Amino acid sequence: MMTKKERYQAVIRYFQEHNPDAETELDYTEPYHLIVAVILSAQCTDKRVNMITPAFFEKFPTVSSLATATQEEVFEPIKSCSYPNNKAKNLIGMAKTLLAEFDGVMPSDVDELQKLPGVGRKTANVLASVLFNKPAMAVDTHVHRISARIGLTTGAKNPLQTEMQLIKHIPEELIPLAHHWLILHGRYVCVARKPKCGECGLKHICLHYEKEHLSC
Repeated sequence: MMTKKERYQAVIRYFQEHNPDAETELDYTEPYHLIVAVILSAQCTDKRVNMITPAFFEKFPTVSSLATATQEEVFEPIKSCSYPNNKAKNLIGMAKTLLAEFDGVMPSDVDELQKLPGVGRKTANVLASVLFNKPAMAVDTHVHRISARIGLTTGAKNPLQTEMQLIKHIPEELIPLAHHWLILHGRYVCVARKPKCGECGLKHICLHYEKEHLSC
């Protein structure tokens, strides 16, 4: 019987070998670009967000230009993503707060980031991890799902509980990378409805696979 520590070690070894340079699939060149993209990505695919952002940044090239925009102006380039009205409101609020409270400079602290409209804990962890390489584990539906399936977490009822269990067992310096490992694995292999166990390199240590395919 594999211990939890051994399972974590096996997962880390696998990803270090097969996806050593995992990174976000959102296109960005500066912190302002990433925070807009991450806010837009809620309940929306990264592919769709990457289609939207070039026109968005052409229209609003700076935080200041976004802060002075109307909700109708912001809605127009983002209307093809989910919840565009709410996201337009949050994007303007984020830009105004970033200027008013942080002099337009993106904070690196997770708690400070959550003061920005549209930025919850998951988004703050993404920003802290991707922009500042901080040991912040962003837990989305993919990470929450596959962590339980593989057996990395036990009884985690919500993303925060999943986050706390993951950061307890993953070496601090690997957390920013592990966030991408798990998201990408959940996005393309361990998908929600019908996981692609046949092509998964982790099935030999996965509790879900053991239960579904090996138990008699």
